Amino acid sequence: MPLSLTSANRNALISLQRSLILIMMAIILMPILAALCLLHVQMCAAANVSKLLELTQDSLTEQMLSGRMFFVYFGNQVSPTLELFLEQLELSAEALEDYGISVAKINCTKENIPIYCGTEKLMKKVYLFRGAEVLRSFHTDTVFDVNAIVSHVLFTVLFNEVRYVHTPAALLGIEKAAKGKMDIVFGHIQVLGLPEHRALMEAAFVYGAKLQFVLTTGGPVLKHMGVEDPASLQAGLWFLHCKGVSGPGEACPHTAMRSPLTTLSIHTFLQLMEAPLLTEAWVDPAEVKVGYSNLRVPLLFLFSQPQTAALDRDTAHTLAWRLRGQVGVVLIHRDSPDVRSPLKYNAAYRLSDGAAVKYVTFSNTEEVITLFTEPRIPAGEEMTAEEEEREEEEEDEDRWTTLDVLDDEVAESVYRDRDQILDLEPVIELTADIFSSALTQNDHLVVLFYVKWDAVSMAFLPSFVEVAEALEDLSDVALGSVDCGEWTDICGDQHITSFPTVMAYRHDDQAQLYRGMLGSESLHRFILLSRLGGPLRLSSSEEVRAFMEGGLEQAPYTLAPVALGVYSSGQDAGVPLFEAAARSLRGQILLGILVDTSAQNWARELSVDLPALLVRRGPEAQREVHPIQASSLDELIALIHNASLDPFPELTVENLPQYLELRRPLLLLFVAEEGPESSAALLEIRGLLQSGHLKGYLPCWINLCGSR
Repeated sequence: MPLSLTSANRNALISLQRSLILIMMAIILMPILAALCLLHVQMCAAANVSKLLELTQDSLTEQMLSGRMFFVYFGNQVSPTLELFLEQLELSAEALEDYGISVAKINCTKENIPIYCGTEKLMKKVYLFRGAEVLRSFHTDTVFDVNAIVSHVLFTVLFNEVRYVHTPAALLGIEKAAKGKMDIVFGHIQVLGLPEHRALMEAAFVYGAKLQFVLTTGGPVLKHMGVEDPASLQAGLWFLHCKGVSGPGEACPHTAMRSPLTTLSIHTFLQLMEAPLLTEAWVDPAEVKVGYSNLRVPLLFLFSQPQTAALDRDTAHTLAWRLRGQVGVVLIHRDSPDVRSPLKYNAAYRLSDGAAVKYVTFSNTEEVITLFTEPRIPAGEEMTAEEEEREEEEEDEDRWTTLDVLDDEVAESVYRDRDQILDLEPVIELTADIFSSALTQNDHLVVLFYVKWDAVSMAFLPSFVEVAEALEDLSDVALGSVDCGEWTDICGDQHITSFPTVMAYRHDDQAQLYRGMLGSESLHRFILLSRLGGPLRLSSSEEVRAFMEGGLEQAPYTLAPVALGVYSSGQDAGVPLFEAAARSLRGQILLGILVDTSAQNWARELSVDLPALLVRRGPEAQREVHPIQASSLDELIALIHNASLDPFPELTVENLPQYLELRRPLLLLFVAEEGPESSAALLEIRGLLQSGHLKGYLPCWINLCGSR
């Protein structure tokens, strides 16, 4: 008797069959999936293989015998600067491979190759070879990143193809030779090695066989090309149409590229220059096909009437020249039966391939130019108040974004100015060989530790040189610099961990770290104060009065806080402590000391208990007396430092860092202008401070209308 399956049993059996099928499929597919996974891993591994070759002496010889072109760095030790360079060198290997150029490095500690493996500690030369011939050597500071490497290497390879000009006469000479034969691509790059330079060289590599490329970095040639302010143009490109010019006195008309220089934009621009200036058609605009539609440029359609055909063609030709490189111009003949566009329109345009054609009527050619150079909002598409508010918010956000990348802009500006020659003669260039002797030979040596790849270091260097020039007449002061990218051992011994760092050295004392602003005025004052060494010893009330009214007569001293330690006896145990504190605060505060009978007489006159600290924070500030109760050097330094700070300061760019070091919450008062309201607000805060209601806070004020 056959078994009858219930509905539940039948469903269970179907589920079991499905599970068995899935298991069998998994068993069959597992080897295939494993093979695919292995292939994927191998492909990923292959994709991640570095293109940078590591050559030995034997493989270098093979490269030379092959006659191929290769770019190679010979090195031994690696500094932080060279480590960054080697990362960029590895990135450039893949880019240069497209041009048939290999990139390699050789470890000179393992491979002693004559001529190229020198004896210097850090080797900073890179060589471009064609076979055994050295085409050119580069300093690593010149080929500092992948863009600089590719641009300089291609520039060298194309040395005979890309002409370099300095004067308008040189460019006119090239134009004269090219007339009737070849068009010219003229490029301006303010500084070589930038991405724009790379894009231009890559274009020259591709188009150099049929176009003459010319390069300049100077302003006189730009004036010749009609640029009113050459200094404002960082990069530019022009196409000089010389091939169609035959007359010796006829100038080559030129077209300026109006978009930023990138590899893609230059390619698009050159393709447009090779396209027909004017296309003629006998169909409606929507059916027009042009050979450069892949470039996605706008098209302008002008309708021609049979009775004005010659005039219409001239007008179209004129507009095509004015819009060349931006818009393609098509002249459509209305006498064709395939043209069915409404007669009330004399033009149409299409912004991109596939976009809708819009019909318009122009009164003159300037309206056409304006349409494409200054786009207007079509009627009915004006922004609502809500949209305008949203756009303003986006503009504000863009403004803050710009502020966020200010450091990058500083770095870029420093880099763009790197070719400006800075006179470093007033500054001693310190190396490992002379650093120790420089410390012993100079009574007071101020040293800047920096690295060339740091934008802040390079921005501060001119200020450092300016101070060195100002102090040249002081025989006991010398300023020196150490490039920590090159002399890593010096910077390591001096425990330099950030850049730039300024240290002041004296024969008989510890090095003093400069903590002030990175500007010439602040550094100048620091050095003059540092020269004084320990506290100035005063001996009379007259000297005390003169000291507290501004210290010495020189301006750099009068701007610094003044502090006087007063002790009843020179044998007081606190005197050596005060002298040690003065040495620690050297360069920040002008310190003096008064002891013995003069101190006792002064204390009786003012009814002051000794020891005491007399402080004046500036020429216009009142002097204050603080009891000295410190039992350790750190406590005394903190007492002097805190007493020299204004309890209710006006915050400025210069003094903000030292107040932030107090690590107290700031209570800010913003003062917009001078007047009774501002004065009342300042007095009210001072009253709260004196009454003790602001304990734990640092009240301060900011002048929103001030110049500081």
